[in-house]
Amino acid sequence: MTAGNEDITSLYVAEGDRLRRQIGRRVGCAATACDLVQDIFLRLWERAPVRKGSDAAYLNRCARNAAIDHLRTEQTRRAFANGVLPEQYAAPPASPHEILEARQGVRSIDAALAALPKQTRHVFLLNRIHGRSFVEIATAMGMSERMVAKHMARAVAACQETLSS
Repeated sequence: MTAGNEDITSLYVAEGDRLRRQIGRRVGCAATACDLVQDIFLRLWERAPVRKGSDAAYLNRCARNAAIDHLRTEQTRRAFANGVLPEQYAAPPASPHEILEARQGVRSIDAALAALPKQTRHVFLLNRIHGRSFVEIATAMGMSERMVAKHMARAVAACQETLSS
């Protein structure tokens, strides 16, 4: 069935209370149930020209889904609020030793990349630094995607070898 604005209004008048009770039983809050029913009918009104099917079945499914979505969201909010400690808001500052190790790691990676053939290094930088896809790199450099993949594999292997030693 394709519903117009008048059809949606009459459907809201006829089914609104039933849906509020149905959702209210699931979520345990009448005010939330009212908000969810309004959201359901707003979405129904926005999609009215393309919606077809049984009104009762559609509304029941919408009410069930809205209640479930709301409960999941609330559960996530509660878990987050209960589980986050002030220390978790920001990473702890790095120690001087960690900073030194990170800098040495960066220097090692730089040296490994500098030792790569120019084309392999260029492919790696285009992909990892500039975010280009293999297709884009292949087109820009005039090579096959398979060759780009081989260059990337060589570069990644060199970086892994450097970090593992």
